[in-house]
Amino acid sequence: MGRVNLIIAALLMLSAISLVTSRYQSRQLFVELGRDQAQERDLETNWRRLQLDRAELARNARVDVIARDGLKMIPIVPDRTLYLNQAPVSTAGGAK
Repeated sequence: MGRVNLIIAALLMLSAISLVTSRYQSRQLFVELGRDQAQERDLETNWRRLQLDRAELARNARVDVIARDGLKMIPIVPDRTLYLNQAPVSTAGGAK
């Protein structure tokens, strides 16, 4: 009878240690999950900010202002347009 009690006590201790270990791992994973969720929120916020920045930088009005002021470009007008006509290149005497 004493031997059976000793085996049962040993199994009880092993299951208690296993329970404590699994609870500790569960808490560690929960903390890691919280950190990852916070990082996900930060990344999502940064992504939205970058999308807004990209939309702002690609606005037609902004591009127009930079072209006019920064690059000193002017709009196209028909009286200032120069059309070049190029004669077709003959391939008769060229490469075969």
